Amino acid sequence: MTTEASPATTDLSDAHGVLVRHAAPVFRDYGGRTAFSGPVTTLRVRDDNALVRAAVEGKGEGRVLVVDNGGRMECALFGGNLGKLAEENGWAGVVVHGCVRDTMELKECAIGVKALAAHPKRSAREGKGEKDVEVRFAGLTIRPGHWLYADADGIILAETKLT
Repeated sequence: MTTEASPATTDLSDAHGVLVRHAAPVFRDYGGRTAFSGPVTTLRVRDDNALVRAAVEGKGEGRVLVVDNGGRMECALFGGNLGKLAEENGWAGVVVHGCVRDTMELKECAIGVKALAAHPKRSAREGKGEKDVEVRFAGLTIRPGHWLYADADGIILAETKLT
């Protein structure tokens, strides 16, 4: 995992104006790091976290995993065990357009985790979904390779790395 500090979203927003897009303020922080950034890898699923597990079992290399569950709130797609795997494998963070669980465990993980809410129910594990596809939520269109920046003030997205 990269140890360099993530730039503040407010500073990036001010400096880059129209080059960044801002997510609607619907996400809460659950991870041990509030500020994180990196190139995006995407998943589109429906109440199934098998692809999420497969992703975080792989090398993160400072990337941000963006999981689109369509904003569904029926179960959690990410929890403490996956948080630990993501941390160990070098992921900078995870953004879930849905729910997480094991929130106390996630706070102990040295990664960023943003989600809509917490839910105690686990998801299905059938391996259904799509990887590295365009996803749309919170007013953003997110493609693999975009750069996501997140902190306590929100999430911004750019097509390339910002300096």
